[in-house]
Amino acid sequence: MHMQNLLVADKVSKNYGDFRALNQLSIEVPKQSIFGILGPNGAGKTTFIRIVNQITMPDEGKILLDGEPLQPEHIQYIGYLPEERGLYKSMKVGEQVLYLAQLKGLSKKEATKRLKYWFERLEIGDWWNKKIQELSKGMAQKIQFIVTVLHQPKLLIFDEPFSGFDPVNANLIRDEILKLREDGATILFSTHRMESVEELCDYMALIHKSNKLLDGKVSSIKKKFKSNTYQVGVEVENEEYFLQQAKEKFNIEPTFFHSIHQDLQVNIQIAEQYSQNDLLAFLMNHGRINHFVEVVPSVNDIFIKTIQSHA
Repeated sequence: MHMQNLLVADKVSKNYGDFRALNQLSIEVPKQSIFGILGPNGAGKTTFIRIVNQITMPDEGKILLDGEPLQPEHIQYIGYLPEERGLYKSMKVGEQVLYLAQLKGLSKKEATKRLKYWFERLEIGDWWNKKIQELSKGMAQKIQFIVTVLHQPKLLIFDEPFSGFDPVNANLIRDEILKLREDGATILFSTHRMESVEELCDYMALIHKSNKLLDGKVSSIKKKFKSNTYQVGVEVENEEYFLQQAKEKFNIEPTFFHSIHQDLQVNIQIAEQYSQNDLLAFLMNHGRINHFVEVVPSVNDIFIKTIQSHA
C-alpha cells in the first residue's frame, strides 16, 4: 500500500441483516486519477460510497484516506455529490450555496469569490436570488455540482453524475471533471453507464452482487480482454479466392463498418504465432488495404463477458 494511493479499501464488508451488501471489497484509488466503480443497480456501489462518506460504517475491513485510517475530520477533504440530490427548495440559491460552503470551512469572503468564478464558468449568472424550486432540474444539478467541488477537496465522489443531465450539460460536467483531475483532484464515481467509464476513467472496478469481479487500469483490462482481432477493409480481385487463402491462416468472419470504398469487410483474428505485420503482408499480397484497425473490446463488452462468466 504505497502513498501514491489517495483512497484504499481493504477487505471492506457490509451486512444489512442477512443481506451482504458488500463482500470483502479491496480497491486502490491512485492520486489524481478518475476511478469508476461500475456495476448493475444493486451491486453494492452506493453502499461503498456511503462507507467512504462515513454515512454508514463497514462491518469488517478498513478504509485509508491518504495513508491514514478514515476519521470523522476527513470529511473536509471529501466532496460528495449523491445521486439523490437534495437542496432546500424554498431557500434562495445564493444564501444556500454560501451556507453550504461555510459548513465546509470556507470564509464568507472566500466562498463568495469562488462561487462567482463557478457561476460564471457554468453560466448561472442571475440565479443568486432565485429559489431552488424556480430552477430547472439541470440548473439545480449544476448548483449541486458547484457545492460539491467548491472547497477543493482532495477526493471527489460522484454517484451517477450524469443521470438527469441533458447531453449538453452532461458534456459540460464531464469536461469539468477532467479539468478537476488536471488540477489535482482524485475522483471516484459510481455508474452503471459504460460510456462514462469509456470516456473518463483511468481505472475501474467492476462490482456485481456485492463482489468485486475485476479491477485495475482500464487500458490493462482492455489488453487482457482483446483477442488479437483486426477489422479489415480490403479491395481484392477475387473475393472467393482471397477468403479461401485467408481461412488457411486466420480466423475470419464478415463485419460491417461505414466506408467510402467498395471493400470486402472482415474481422480477422491472428493466431499467437503470427503478428499484425504478417497479416498486413498477407493482405498487401492479395489486394489494396483501405482499413485496418485493431478491435479493442469496449467496457460494455468486458462488463457483459465478465458477468456472464460469473453467472
